[in-house]
Formats: sequence, C-alpha cells, structure tokens
Amino acid sequence: MNPEIFDKAQIILQNRRHNAVIENDRRIEEINRKLPQIREINNKIANAGKDLVKICMSGCNAVQKQQMIEKLKCDNLDAQAASRWHLVNNGYPADYLEIHYNCPKCHDTGYDDNAVMCECFNQLCGKLEADEMNKHSQLKLSSFDTFSLSYYKDENYFTMKRIFDYLKNYAVNFNLHSESILIFGNTGLGKTHLSLAVANKVLEKGYSVIYDSAINILHEIEKEHFSREHNSEITDLVMQTDLLILDDLGTEHTTPFYTSTIYNIINTRLNRDIPTIISTNLSYENIQQRYDERVVSRITTQYKSIRFCGTDIRWQKKNKQKNGV
Repeated sequence: MNPEIFDKAQIILQNRRHNAVIENDRRIEEINRKLPQIREINNKIANAGKDLVKICMSGCNAVQKQQMIEKLKCDNLDAQAASRWHLVNNGYPADYLEIHYNCPKCHDTGYDDNAVMCECFNQLCGKLEADEMNKHSQLKLSSFDTFSLSYYKDENYFTMKRIFDYLKNYAVNFNLHSESILIFGNTGLGKTHLSLAVANKVLEKGYSVIYDSAINILHEIEKEHFSREHNSEITDLVMQTDLLILDDLGTEHTTPFYTSTIYNIINTRLNRDIPTIISTNLSYENIQQRYDERVVSRITTQYKSIRFCGTDIRWQKKNKQKNGV
C-alpha cells in the first residue's frame, strides 16, 4: 500500500473519532441542560470508577470486596437502564448519550481488538487510491441533471427515458452487489455522459469508483506489469474497487496482453460479485468478432445489456450551430 495513502487514511480516521467524541460531548451538554434527572444519574455512573477504586483500597476482606463490587455493578446497570428510560420517555433514542463512531467495529481506530486492520480502513484506503488514480483520467464526471432527452425523438425518446430512469435509479440505490452493465450503441448517444453520471452519484454515496477509458486503464496495467518493480497495485485496485467503469471498450489495440487482461478484469470482478459498467460503440456482432469467446460469454450472459439509440448528439449540436438555431 502507498505510504502516503496509508497516512492520509489514518488522519481521516483520527478526525472521524475526534468528531464523534465532540458530537457526544455536545449531546451530553444538551441532555444535562434539558433533563437534570438524567444528569444526576449520569454523574452517579461517572463516579462508579472512583467507587470501585475505594472498594479495592478498603480494608475489607476478599469476599466482602467481591460483594461490594457486584452491588456496584448492579447499581451501575440499573442507573444506565434508568438513563435510557428517561431518554426514550422524553423523545430521544435510547443510545443518544453513547459515542456514535463511523465504524462500530473498530470505533474509528482502523484496527479490531486483535490488532487486525479493520474492513473500514481497507475500504477507505481503496477509495483514496481510486481517487488518486482518477486524477489522471481523461474523463470528467458528469451529472444526470445536465443530460437532456430533447435530442431523442419519437420512439427513441421513450427508450432513452427508460434508460435514463434505470441508470439514475441504479446510481441512487447502488450497493456492492449491484449488477454489472454493458452499455452499447452508436457513437454520440450519451453513453459516456450517463456512465460518468452514475460514477458521480456512487462517489457521493462514499463508494470507491475508478472511471476511465478502457485503453487508458489497460495501458496503466501494462506499464505496471512490465516495469522493473513488477508490482500489482493498479491491477489490484482495478480488481477490487467498488465500481469500475470501462469507457469505450473496443478502441484498445488487439494484443494478447490486452485480451487476457480484459478477460481477467471481467472474470475476477464477476467472481467477487462486484459491479462493472462497460460502454462501447461495438455491436453484439462486433464484440463476438473482436473478443475471446470467454469474454463474450460473460458480457452477454452476466451483464445487463442496455442499447442506446437515436441520432449522434454531437452531430445535432453542430448542425444547429451551422444553421444558426
């Protein structure tokens, strides 16, 4: 893992933990001000530690100490239950005074009780690495709000309206087990725009997304593979990111390395049940002619196929400008 990414992730987790504690202090102050009866109970709970020390330091024998500790424990549990009852009775959640960490497993430390790196830490590092890779993408994120259906006419309008609604719903409800999608159709129909609108919305939800043209991603993997270091950071990232968007598949050179890499990406991500969106100007027939049978089989049977239709939007815009419309 890139040391800079690791350090950045640790700082983010520290800030999350700090913010959770500050927010908890704010809620405690609020409740102490509004519900003095809970303040008294919480003061009793807070003093339990001091009481325990007094018991341990007392001159009582072991049996007496154990009895006193058990009574203190019961009193403390009763006080906690009373605090929760007062909270609920006054319209607050029962856990309102507990610290709400972003990750309940590791409490935003990045590690579990066995000092093993938490899943949330891995996911955060993956997102930061993906963001770093996207800085070099030749594609820029777009939005559903800037996509116009006015360029589609008659039956094409209703088809594209259904596609638009489907992809927007896909993005809004995205999860790690969302289906993979093949978007195909002639050039200039909005395939890249809507793919990047999906990426934008999914990123807003906090998932890691890699988006770039297929040829750029394949080129980066190739450089990594044949470098002196022969590491696999980019390859691993492409295989593991929550959502991978391969734009313009079919524009890359046909080489044994690219062919095997495309298969490896598609097959690995399907086996891991994590979604991929592929857009291409190729037809089904062109895909069958260009790619290995294993690639064709997986794309055509395990991806949801969406065919864009209409007239080249770029041509329409150019024609309107030419005619002064």
